[in-house]
Amino acid sequence: MIDQPGPDLAALRREYGDRGLTESALAADPIAMFDRWFAEAHAAGLYEPNAMVVSTVSDDGHPSSRMVLLKGVSTAGFVFFTNLGSRKGRELAADPRCALLFPWHPLERQVRVDGRASLLPREDVAAYFATRPRGAQLGAHASHQSRPVADRAELEAAYDAAAARFADGDVPVPDEWGGYRVRPEVVEFWQGRPGRMHDRLVYSRVGDAWAVQRLSP
Repeated sequence: MIDQPGPDLAALRREYGDRGLTESALAADPIAMFDRWFAEAHAAGLYEPNAMVVSTVSDDGHPSSRMVLLKGVSTAGFVFFTNLGSRKGRELAADPRCALLFPWHPLERQVRVDGRASLLPREDVAAYFATRPRGAQLGAHASHQSRPVADRAELEAAYDAAAARFADGDVPVPDEWGGYRVRPEVVEFWQGRPGRMHDRLVYSRVGDAWAVQRLSP
């Protein structure tokens, strides 16, 4: 083993429960199944159950991942908002293929989504932006996400400038701010089981229908 300070990482493990997930327990489609699991995650009091990892890839094949918040889900897909000039925005503009991951550890569950992102209409973006707290609206103007800044003071000065600029009225949507809807092609529901014999049930899009298969853990 490699010497390392702190806990022995190789020894960190816990046995999963025997909650289980069977084919007969699945909903007819993955969105209905996601809604069911999300409701259970929310009812269990998980911290930000709508937090998800979004993974994209650069034009030279380098992957990157980050946490964002899911802000809507329907049969059309999963919705989130961000700065379009951020790294994820630039990468999605070049290649809309992406992956989502919901890590619901306290319930020993994960949901994995493979799909394609498309830009939301500006009217949908504006409608959501209007519901954000004013501080978050100002922050969207102050921060050019993923671009370098000299120091914290530069960020704070940009925020103060935005607050002064819009002191007398509503805060408009920045031109570089927008949203995406990820249309799922594959959705996997993962449930931990004892002995690492986890349940992995996967919906795959086949035309307008969904096929389900079980994967080995």
